[in-house]
Amino acid sequence: MISAGDFRNGVTFEEDGNVLQVVEFQHVKPGKGAAFVRTKTKNVITGAVVEKSYNPTAKFPTAYIERKDMEYSYNDGDLYYFMDSETYDMIPINQSDLPDSFKFVKENMTCKILSYKGKVFGVEPPNFVELQVTKTDPGFKGDTATNTTKPATLETGAEIKVPLFIDEGEMIQVDTRTGEYLGRA
Repeated sequence: MISAGDFRNGVTFEEDGNVLQVVEFQHVKPGKGAAFVRTKTKNVITGAVVEKSYNPTAKFPTAYIERKDMEYSYNDGDLYYFMDSETYDMIPINQSDLPDSFKFVKENMTCKILSYKGKVFGVEPPNFVELQVTKTDPGFKGDTATNTTKPATLETGAEIKVPLFIDEGEMIQVDTRTGEYLGRA
C-alpha cells in the first residue's frame, strides 16, 4: 500500500480497478483548510491522462508493472510474436496493443514487453535503431540553401525525412520516440 503523501513521479498504483502512474505531483498546503496532493496521473493501459486531488492520508495498493526484454520474431496477420530469451516461450501480441513507433522495429530486435498481472498491455521498442534506406530520391548538388530534407522509405516500410546526402542502401540511425533521422550508422 502507498499513501498519497508518498507519491513521486513514476509511482504506479491501483485505483477503482485502473492502473495509474504519477506523471506530476504537488503537495498543497492552503492557508485555510486541510492539505492535499494535486496529481496528474496516466492510465498505463489506456494512456489517458487525468488531473485529480487526493487526501495525503488516502491509501492505494501499489501496482507492479513487469518490464521484460523479449525478441520480436515474426508477425502472422494481426498477431506479432515475441520470444522470451530465457525460456524460449512465444507470446502473441495483437497489433492494436503495439505503439506507432513499432514501425521502426525489424525481426530479431529486442523490445520491452509491459505487463500487469500477466496481461500484456504494451510494447516499448528500443529508443534508437539502425535501419537501411530502401527507397529515396537522389539529392541534387546545390540544393543545400537550408536544412532541406527528402522522404525516405526504410527496410521496415516506415517513411521518415532524411537530409539530401542520404542515398539508397545506406544505414541510418533513427530515434523511435520521435521518428527523426539521427545520423549515419
